[in-house]
Amino acid sequence: MEIDSPDVDDSTEATCRSFLDALPSELADQESVEVSPDGALGRAWGDPAIVVTCGVPMPEEFDKFSACWETDGVGWFVPDGQVEDPAADVTLTTIGYAPNVQIHLPGELRPPDAVTVEVGAVVKETLQRSGRGCV
Repeated sequence: MEIDSPDVDDSTEATCRSFLDALPSELADQESVEVSPDGALGRAWGDPAIVVTCGVPMPEEFDKFSACWETDGVGWFVPDGQVEDPAADVTLTTIGYAPNVQIHLPGELRPPDAVTVEVGAVVKETLQRSGRGCV
């Protein structure tokens, strides 16, 4: 599966590689699938795929007043339109950890709770706090 991979500096790439290596081979009962291009800073599971990408910028819609979901101490930003439609694909981005991690979850695999719990545990284990999470 082809995924978008952000351009990052060497330090961020090393941190992202450690994060990606710590992710499970199965996520929310979905098996890991190969991604391209080689060296992409992401992993994928299932078909349609759950995609986790590391080193992404914060979405343009995000500001200090944005709604936030918190799961086991990790805050996730979700654009408003995606929150309101429970059947829509959803893109969640970490808040308060560096580098940023993004999850793209197909609508048919919602709700995102199992995925955010599993990925969030690896976020807390491998990434550094970079500010406040959900407020």
